[in-house]
Amino acid sequence: MEEARGLRIGIMGGTFNPIHMGHLLLAETARTEEKLDRIIFIPNGCPYMKQKNEVLDAAHRLKMVELAIADNPFFSVSDMEIQRDGNTYTCDTLRQLQTEYPSDTFYFLMGADCLFSIEKWKNPQEIFSRCILLAAVRNNADISQMEGKCAQLSAHYRTKVKLLSFPETEISSTIIRNCISENRSIRYMVPEPVRRYIEEYQLYR
Repeated sequence: MEEARGLRIGIMGGTFNPIHMGHLLLAETARTEEKLDRIIFIPNGCPYMKQKNEVLDAAHRLKMVELAIADNPFFSVSDMEIQRDGNTYTCDTLRQLQTEYPSDTFYFLMGADCLFSIEKWKNPQEIFSRCILLAAVRNNADISQMEGKCAQLSAHYRTKVKLLSFPETEISSTIIRNCISENRSIRYMVPEPVRRYIEEYQLYR
């Protein structure tokens, strides 16, 4: 994908079940390193790769994202995938975004491990044609292997795939949910407004 005129917009998708400091650190790293104008967080509606009973109600997940990003003027949230009927597919989201913002360039953030599975996603050719991929590489990753995969995807799909160095963190949504179920603290794993929201509504218990 060639860069268009207009804004450089990062897309941060995910279940955010719940959103945590690692998500926010990745988004801020991408924004500053790639000089993005804004980051849009898009919580999944019905993620087809996960069991629906594993994912918290969309309204709660959306609210937690809103609380988490409220103090960052470069971050915003969209409920487009939550409002969409049926399963959530990245190609549909990128198509909708390009229709709404035809002059802007989109940068899709994902973990570098997804480089090895993205060709199995729905309509990978369309994904590559509608955005520039930013693949976050953790400190302990095999960089040469990642670079080789980036080169292969870039050549095959005639697009841009870039690696983004990302500080390693042990925080994950799974760890947070386990901590809550075991009545252990999640303070400093999630923004404080999110922690209070989880406590108020007794989520993940």
